[in-house]
Amino acid sequence: MQDTVLPADLRFFSVLAMAGSLSAAARELGLTTAAVSKHLAQMESRAGVPLVNRTTRRMTLTPEGELYLEHARRILDEIDELSELLGSSKRRPEGLLRVNATLGFGRSHVAPVISRFVSEYPQVSVQLQLSVMPPPLTDDSFDVCIRFGEPPDTRVVARRLAANARLLCAAPGYLMKRGTPVTPHDLAKHNCVGIRQGDEAYGVWRLSTGTGAAHKTETVKIRGNLTTNDGEIAVKWALDGHGILMRAEWDIRPYLDDGRLVQVLPGWQTPNADIFAVYSQRHQMSNRIRSFVDFIARELAGISPK
Repeated sequence: MQDTVLPADLRFFSVLAMAGSLSAAARELGLTTAAVSKHLAQMESRAGVPLVNRTTRRMTLTPEGELYLEHARRILDEIDELSELLGSSKRRPEGLLRVNATLGFGRSHVAPVISRFVSEYPQVSVQLQLSVMPPPLTDDSFDVCIRFGEPPDTRVVARRLAANARLLCAAPGYLMKRGTPVTPHDLAKHNCVGIRQGDEAYGVWRLSTGTGAAHKTETVKIRGNLTTNDGEIAVKWALDGHGILMRAEWDIRPYLDDGRLVQVLPGWQTPNADIFAVYSQRHQMSNRIRSFVDFIARELAGISPK
């Protein structure tokens, strides 16, 4: 760098990178696109290198921009955490909280929890981004990620928020027409609604039963004429009688209770997919992150389908 890096530049560039375009950053910052472009040009002039590649359709960071962003986010986190530590005994959570969650669960459960959280802690600003694929654990774009299954990476903190059993289910009308599976391998004869999400092997269901020496696992290659990456759509297709679905109990419990869906192969379990809040180890002392994780854990415990 050829000149002093200003704290305002760090926050500006972090917002710009998250927004993905000059116009989106302008809306986020309450500025004009021209003002955002001018600020960026001034930063690049001070840095002595281009930080952003601009085209008419999209904006990407240069290698120097990626390096700038990585350090900017780390410095901003440290500033926020120092401020929290200095006033932790008398201050309520405040500041920006960036949350990522999956499409279906994020829309149905995380978003309502965030609404209640900011009502209790109005000094916290929350940015929620929903995605089909969870971001890489090394991605610094988010403070907290709500994801299914405990991550294997020990460099992050993973707090279990709630149990999440995935069940097989189908509409009663479908089972009347096609019959009810008795064994996992019977599923190969059925129309199964497929969901392409995360990095799980698509089209393969693993079911287990028994304990100890009696424990066994069956792997079934499923087939079907309907596939989606949206869990809500998959549930609607199952409700319409198109086939057998594997879905989290959080999403189908109301339909099991009112009889619109029926559990299939209830004596068999699917791989664990409990719900975790995942965040960087360096955020363990962050007041706003701890408060949010504690809050969502309490909220989910109160509405758990178990």
